[in-house]
Amino acid sequence: MKGLRHERGALSLETLEARAVFDGDVLADLRPNEKNRTKELIEDFMIAANGATTRYLEQKGFPSLRRVLRSPNRWERIVKLAADLGERLPPLPSARALEEFLNKRRRADPARFPDVSLSVVKLLGSGEYVVELPGQRADGHFGLAVKDYTHSTAPNRRYPDLATQRLLKAAMAGSRSPYGDEELTALARHCTEQEDDAAKVERQVRKSAAAILLASRIGERFEAIVAGASEKGTWVRIQRPAVEGKLLRGFEGLDVADQVRVELDHTDVERGFVDFVRSHEAAPRP
Repeated sequence: MKGLRHERGALSLETLEARAVFDGDVLADLRPNEKNRTKELIEDFMIAANGATTRYLEQKGFPSLRRVLRSPNRWERIVKLAADLGERLPPLPSARALEEFLNKRRRADPARFPDVSLSVVKLLGSGEYVVELPGQRADGHFGLAVKDYTHSTAPNRRYPDLATQRLLKAAMAGSRSPYGDEELTALARHCTEQEDDAAKVERQVRKSAAAILLASRIGERFEAIVAGASEKGTWVRIQRPAVEGKLLRGFEGLDVADQVRVELDHTDVERGFVDFVRSHEAAPRP
């Protein structure tokens, strides 16, 4: 199952999201939450189940709540990232070509592969929920390289999965859809917005944890990678501990995936601020 997915272009990404490690009641570290074979096996089965669900609903003439990740708008930056590492990608988005590039980078430099993965994830953008009505065709999921995909396997913790289970129940019983088309479209939009809000809360908690952990290390310097760059600001990520923070000064000309040396300038636990400056921009300290 895994081999077939990746032959089709499913992306082998390894972002190493941080998890809090406690010593009693004291936050001791933020360590990467690494993948293992068990997690990958579960992921393979869930993706297969989600694809089977959408195809079944389509066969029954039912609408479905799809999970999509559109072709990346910043593909040209991904192409440049590959070029900087001595590889070539086609000018138009190709999941299969990107997966081949990722496999080469994992073999060539496994220690820094999570940095490359993080850059690609940031440039791919975020997923969303959309409705596919009978006879229509929604966008697929670029990262998984599938056209038929939903979220259906976790109705105990995610509302889109519950909605999909209700659609399945009705289809299997030969009943009408429990949702009208407009209602389901509004639900898809609402679920995307709520997911975005939940992600903001999670990021806030992680940032506050990082601020606690780094409060005593003001002035220390780190090797970092640019994790985000927009009009709202530039963010960098350090590896040890696995922390992301805002770059206050020295961000001019930087873009996602650039390597930079930074100095920890300020932390604020309550507001979840972890602020860096570029090391050559750092003001001298008494």
